Amino acid sequence: MYELNTLLPEYDIKLPTCMYPMKVLNNSRATVDVKADASNIIILKGLCNGHANLLATSAVTSGELTKKVCALDLDNLSAQIQKLLKSSNDVDGVSARQEKVLKQLQELKEQMANIRASLGLCQKGAQHTVQTSLRNGGLREEPLHDIVINGHPNFIPYALLALKNAWKDLFTIDVKIFKHSTVPDIGKEASEFEKKLAQVKVDQSKPKVNISLIWKNCEHTEMISSPTMYVPIYGEVNIIRYLGRVGPEAYRYENSPNCNEIDAVLDICYQLLRCNTSKSRAAMLRALNLRLGKQQYFGGDEISVADIGVHSSLKRLPAITPKDLTPTLTEWRKRVQLVTQL
Repeated sequence: MYELNTLLPEYDIKLPTCMYPMKVLNNSRATVDVKADASNIIILKGLCNGHANLLATSAVTSGELTKKVCALDLDNLSAQIQKLLKSSNDVDGVSARQEKVLKQLQELKEQMANIRASLGLCQKGAQHTVQTSLRNGGLREEPLHDIVINGHPNFIPYALLALKNAWKDLFTIDVKIFKHSTVPDIGKEASEFEKKLAQVKVDQSKPKVNISLIWKNCEHTEMISSPTMYVPIYGEVNIIRYLGRVGPEAYRYENSPNCNEIDAVLDICYQLLRCNTSKSRAAMLRALNLRLGKQQYFGGDEISVADIGVHSSLKRLPAITPKDLTPTLTEWRKRVQLVTQL
């Protein structure tokens, strides 16, 4: 017979320390050495453990055949597995660790709920956010940032006071007023406007938007809604449109059947504020009277942002006197004034 050389010599193998150790199921090792005559010899060495099937060694010596078999001790292995499965120490340890992890997760959940409550965020969790995102067509929801409005004291944004009074039971508008260096004196009317804004209380329990009103020497009333991008929204009417979208649901008119009518009324307000002659102002007033018709408000039977826009625009134009208004607009103005307190 040919002599077989060892393919893998015996080395001391160093096991890595970054792995989890596993318990040995079977410690029994069997080594079979078959010795024969030096002329015809085959030496086979095998390891018999819990994963070996069968080790057979055949030796041929001077016409004599010897077979030695190392069989798997199934009874011993089965007993050790049953003992391991019935062991209660590891089960109790895993159960204790699991209870500890669950307790820590519950504490973390309570901390996150407290943080969300302190920030005034929605408490319905991620599932509510996903469902709302699906209703919005998959658009990502963005938090409502603080708003900055730059306005000239000669063109007071009365809509802020009107919305603050109209929404006081539904939504809170917290207005803080500052003065730019380009405006040395804001005048009497702007000072009275500030006092009336301060008289409306801020309810922290209701949804809120923070607005910083800066008196500034600027041509148009402008609003900046993003703290990272200076993208102004010009015109008080457009500011009303924006606040109507972030305010209480009762004043969000996109899904209303009168949405086009409300937009048309706000467009008339935008043109009215830019009229330079009495003739053009009279034409805009006739258009508003036609839009109002026999309704209680421009949006129907309930007050809307269209009424806020018209009322604020008439307040900003001292050239329009009560004599310029039709009886229908005069009665409408009295009803709106009870809500807006202008």
